[in-house]
Amino acid sequence: MSDTDQITHHGYIQNKDDYLKRLRRIEGQARGLQRMVDEEAYCIDILTQVTAMTKALQAVGLGLLSEHMNHCVLHAAQEGDAAGHVKIQEAMDAITRLVKS
Repeated sequence: MSDTDQITHHGYIQNKDDYLKRLRRIEGQARGLQRMVDEEAYCIDILTQVTAMTKALQAVGLGLLSEHMNHCVLHAAQEGDAAGHVKIQEAMDAITRLVKS
């Protein structure tokens, strides 16, 4: 893959299968939570699983953010100040959303 091809792809593309695996695991956790509520499990047990699922989603988010910073932002900064500033602001907005979630 040439540098030009790599730039047109998202930073996470090399780890796509890992992200999909993690997201499928999170999907399973969501189904498990639904089952727990349906079966009227103890509320603290449900909350414990909500916390685990939240942490798993945060880990995916942080991984994607790292990939974005090390790929998209880096390449944009190499293109010039204007492109770099746009990608940095985009990343900062994403960080703000992650922190608020």
